[in-house]
Amino acid sequence: QVQLVESGGGWVQPGGSLRLSCAASGFSLDYFQIAWFRQAPGKEREGVSCISAKNDITYYTDSVKGRFTVSRDNSMNTMYLHMTNLKPEDTAVYYCAVEGLCLADSGPREYDYVYWGQGTQVTVSS
Repeated sequence: QVQLVESGGGWVQPGGSLRLSCAASGFSLDYFQIAWFRQAPGKEREGVSCISAKNDITYYTDSVKGRFTVSRDNSMNTMYLHMTNLKPEDTAVYYCAVEGLCLADSGPREYDYVYWGQGTQVTVSS
């Protein structure tokens, strides 16, 4: 059974850091593009970051460049989103996703991705 289980969300003050994890089971992450999306209240889901299967393409949406880092640990079959210098506008439910496209210029597209995590809430406030 294919499953993605997220963890690591929570509340943090502005300027703080969090690391989101997404553990995969039932398949190997090695062969797939992986992505992170987020959805803030009242807004559409947006692609935050993605990385290609060969790790030769990495994408970040402009608002998180220099602050977020996407990575994977194939030995642990887990993907990560390390978030630093968090801002209130980063508040959202964050989703990991697998098996879609990761385009260098436009990033991940929601409708391409097949497998999704359950989502984890990130709240940035003082």
